[in-house]
Amino acid sequence: MKWGLLGGAFDPIHLGHLRCAEEVLEIFALERIIFIPASRPPHKVDACASFYHRKQMVKLAIEGNPAFSISDVENRHEGKSFSVETVDYFLQRFPGDLELYFILGQDAFCQIQTWKNWEKLLLLCNFVVMRRPGYEDAGLSGVVSADFASQFTYDEAVRGFKGPEGQIISFQEVTLLAISASDIRRRLKERKSIRYLVPNAVRHYIFQNSLYGV
Repeated sequence: MKWGLLGGAFDPIHLGHLRCAEEVLEIFALERIIFIPASRPPHKVDACASFYHRKQMVKLAIEGNPAFSISDVENRHEGKSFSVETVDYFLQRFPGDLELYFILGQDAFCQIQTWKNWEKLLLLCNFVVMRRPGYEDAGLSGVVSADFASQFTYDEAVRGFKGPEGQIISFQEVTLLAISASDIRRRLKERKSIRYLVPNAVRHYIFQNSLYGV
């Protein structure tokens, strides 16, 4: 099985998230991408919408795409949500039968050394770093320590680096639409349209449930 994990606050989920997921699915011939709403992300302030509402919006957004699914694994325990624990959960649940691709943006990857057990995390599974067009490519040694980076060798075939046990850190330029959840929330607060920024079902859900001050 080849699965991708795409985590985030999804506050709210928008078309940029969906398009990136679709392209990564295609590039790596993945069977499934699992959207994982963060319950209590350690690097962000509390979400504006509750976990329940964010989960419902993700479910509405991915409806109709059989390759997309959702997991509430990060809401099943107390405390902060840590990616290393989420990846461990999936690997332990499907031992020896699962090839995981952890998907994140380049901005987040550049902060990877601030993540819990980041060295263990980068060796647990494959990483797909979604590059922004025109964004300075710091490579691997420009992001992690030199000692850690020395375990990886560049591989042109994967557009990235291959680790000691075959796992990859691949940098992929995808269609990163200039959409952000914070801008969507700002537009809603200012009573501006968010049509074509989020799926219609998500837009209707926001208004039906009076989210983000509407």
